[in-house]
Amino acid sequence: DLCRALNGTRESQEAERRRILKDLLGAGGDTVWMQPPFYCDYGANIYLGTRVFFNFNCVVLDVCEVRIGNYTLFGPGVQILTPLHPLDHELRRKQEFGKPIEIGSDVWVGGGALILAGVRIGSRAVIGAGSVVTRDIPESVFAAGNPCRVIRKPAGAGPNPRSSGRTEARRPTRR
Repeated sequence: DLCRALNGTRESQEAERRRILKDLLGAGGDTVWMQPPFYCDYGANIYLGTRVFFNFNCVVLDVCEVRIGNYTLFGPGVQILTPLHPLDHELRRKQEFGKPIEIGSDVWVGGGALILAGVRIGSRAVIGAGSVVTRDIPESVFAAGNPCRVIRKPAGAGPNPRSSGRTEARRPTRR
């Protein structure tokens, strides 16, 4: 009911949105910026740091804890999914389980990315749009793809973990 109430609010109803988010989330509802619609299973298992931002159409299936650090940004349509199901079809009819997800501070997750059960994303990481994060991502890297993998360290973040020590040259633009 709280998700439905949040999704029914207008941009001008900031105080009402804040009240709903404080009631919905395990922590962080007092500073999160959420662009509805937003969907979650329980909300009580979502623990946010200071000033986390969720753009439109984000989904958090929180059958297990989801912990997100300060100043982390989620593009539109990001899904954070803690549930798992057995591979055996007979067991799948009877069982469901999950694994928690942890996302550090100052992370930017591009639109449409999927973050799957049990994953940890390090602080200051950037996840490319449309990525499927199936395993842990270290801090201070740019990672993208399906499955998501480290591409490089962002500019100013130190040496590239995949380089041979050479710097990349850029072709000058023609005028």
